[in-house]
Amino acid sequence: MSIQAEEQAIINELKKLIPAQSAKDDTFADLAKFLTRGITGGFLAAHGTQKLLGWFNGPGFKGTMGFMSMMHLKPEKFWAMAAGASELGGGALSSLGLFYPLGPIMSIGAMGIAAGTIHSKKPIWITDGGAETPLTLAVLNAALALTGPGKFSLDRMLGIRVPRAISILAFLAVVGSVASGIQQYHVAQAEAAAQAENEAQASATTQN
Repeated sequence: MSIQAEEQAIINELKKLIPAQSAKDDTFADLAKFLTRGITGGFLAAHGTQKLLGWFNGPGFKGTMGFMSMMHLKPEKFWAMAAGASELGGGALSSLGLFYPLGPIMSIGAMGIAAGTIHSKKPIWITDGGAETPLTLAVLNAALALTGPGKFSLDRMLGIRVPRAISILAFLAVVGSVASGIQQYHVAQAEAAAQAENEAQASATTQN
């Protein structure tokens, strides 16, 4: 027996030891994707309705604008709309498995802003106000984006496939928006801290 034949015989024996993936395994994997998409996307979409529409005891659009103003994100209307739309739109598209992977990409953007602004400069744990939850959801949505929506999705049912170029452009746009928002937030926080310190020093000087 030649060396090539011996190698092929070894490979064939190794293949016998590796169980082949069955259609049943694929179905369970698709069901796991469906459940993960439905729960995470559904809850995120609900958060979006809180911000935009005031549903589920949410602040509504005016309240969200006020929150953005408190965070020094300008213009407040743009960032309020971006926050609500990314959660509502991203969550809804993810849960439906429609226009994949745009939904998870939008969701990653919403979580990225949350982690890099209001939850930053704190211990990581959510009990300390840290970024544990948004980071976990961002990674989860990244995994969903990479693995695809599965067969229990509108994309599969309708035969929709988003071109890769559009997905890449959407991802780059989200990354740019997140970076811009985080930078604006931290610059504004530094300026506010400096102003407060100057006012404190001026007040102390006046009292003396």
